[in-house]
Amino acid sequence: MSFAVGENVGPYRIIEQLGQGGMATVFKAYHASLDRYVAIKVLHQAFNEDSTFLGRFQREARVVAKLEHPNIVPIYDYSEHEKRPYLVMKFIEGDTLKARLNKGPLSSQEIEQVVDSVGSALGHAHKQGILHRDIKPSNVLISTDGVMYLADFGLARIAQAGESTLSADSIMGTPQYISPEQAMGKKELDSGTDIYSFGVMLYEMVVGQVPFSADTPFSIIHDHIYTPLPLPMDINPNVPEPVQRVLLKALAKDRSDRYVTIEELCAAFKSAWVTAGVPMQGTAITMRPQRLKEPVAAPSVEQPAVKTAAAKSPAVKRSPWGWVAAGLVLILCMAVGLFAVRGLPRFRNQQPTKVPTSAPVLPTVPKQLPSPEAGVLPTPPQDLPPGVAAAYELVQKNPGDPDAHLLLSLALWDDGQTPASMEELAQASNLAGPTNKDFFLKAAHEFKAREARVPTAGMYMRLAPIYRIEGGEIPEEVMMGLRESVYKAAGEKNMPLFVFYERIDNVNLPLGYIARGRYALHHGSIEEAKLQLENADKLKPEMYEIPLLRAEIAIKEGRRDDARALLLSLSSDLGAPEWVRAMAEEFLHTLQ
Repeated sequence: MSFAVGENVGPYRIIEQLGQGGMATVFKAYHASLDRYVAIKVLHQAFNEDSTFLGRFQREARVVAKLEHPNIVPIYDYSEHEKRPYLVMKFIEGDTLKARLNKGPLSSQEIEQVVDSVGSALGHAHKQGILHRDIKPSNVLISTDGVMYLADFGLARIAQAGESTLSADSIMGTPQYISPEQAMGKKELDSGTDIYSFGVMLYEMVVGQVPFSADTPFSIIHDHIYTPLPLPMDINPNVPEPVQRVLLKALAKDRSDRYVTIEELCAAFKSAWVTAGVPMQGTAITMRPQRLKEPVAAPSVEQPAVKTAAAKSPAVKRSPWGWVAAGLVLILCMAVGLFAVRGLPRFRNQQPTKVPTSAPVLPTVPKQLPSPEAGVLPTPPQDLPPGVAAAYELVQKNPGDPDAHLLLSLALWDDGQTPASMEELAQASNLAGPTNKDFFLKAAHEFKAREARVPTAGMYMRLAPIYRIEGGEIPEEVMMGLRESVYKAAGEKNMPLFVFYERIDNVNLPLGYIARGRYALHHGSIEEAKLQLENADKLKPEMYEIPLLRAEIAIKEGRRDDARALLLSLSSDLGAPEWVRAMAEEFLHTLQ
């Protein structure tokens, strides 16, 4: 395999792999002639699907390499090795702002440093006509000597140059930080998209949580496009009113309502803090944990760990601030408003998609019905199918009843309204509460009966932590249902929209690798599928999912005899789960 540890790639000797994302793999390397370490980002093999990509890659690399600023990670070189393009960047020993936030609130000096360093870096790039498109704490690096760097200009810009099906999802902004226009898939972006994302970071540092957080990337992105910004002072009453005004302007849905430049935003933020009489006193802001939502991690492999400008970040931890948003793909991710359009397109951990140019269409059923205290409930649309209309009416009468929302979700699913169904399911789950075992069991069984693989997997993933909270083992029936639904859901394009890989990892790490591998096989690359399969095999070689996925890979590669041997062994193994034997037999039929 290319880029192996100990191998020479041009003048660079690969020392170790630092991280792997949906768009690139990161290595630490040694440059002997200059006697220094560098970080090498190797772009995904899927970019090779576009025969003209290499030329555009070279042109765009030249552009981003011209970004010379003390707070931007510099690009030293770019080339290709075994037909895989790579970037060579400064190796920065240190940590990320994300990791720092996980340790607790920033000091007054640190907040000012973030505003000055990131703001200055963005301002410089914008003057060169370059957007970042993925501003978030994990892309802000803090070196051991305390200098802050903004990373990954190159990756976002270069991937944007590609027409391969990989690029759209890969450069999509991380859901918690994505701008509305980026989420809608608009191609004509300006500095306003970075201003919005940086505004989310400022909101998080001041308020103690990101403005929008939900169980699925779909819901988060929907909120960025349609849901009014939660008022900072409502969440944290210690936020000064002048600072709230700055955040409201920076996070306006309409680009024309935001600050014109990043410099204007930074100046307004610092001025507001001074006006409030607490000049940059980050430690004066106290949190109210009971008001903070429980956020979730972004699709896993999209955000590799970051040790350097292009490398390791620690695993996501619960933060005293609430949670510091991810991580991918992404990346997770500029093409996501499309989630409300045309069913549920591909939100990638390791997957390709094209960016649509049309704006998203709202689901037929509202994302969330108001509570009775909010006043008169809306009248349901007149053209709803009878089953949906009846369920909708039940929700109107019982807006706080999770079972009513579940019935509506099921009715929408039966009617083919997948996005609206999933949104109602998310609403039902939130109303049910995180420990409502009976609800999640019922929902899992209902969707499983409909062969709705993704929502079934989502419900089983909600069940697993409940048993652990109670201090017991996950029942075998539940674990088997979880494994079956996750494996099958991993073949669906919209799976990463509703089932986070990190949550699978927390329950069963080898299964997490299997899920990534099967998803990559069907929506990414065979090489990536093999890599994830190898990861699972190292941890738990006796898993029946491993030979099943290996057989699927063999089928994809045209190795029919190898696939047949694996499938015959599985289908005749009485110790294998029934669903594994059934799938093996199905695949055997395709080989007849």
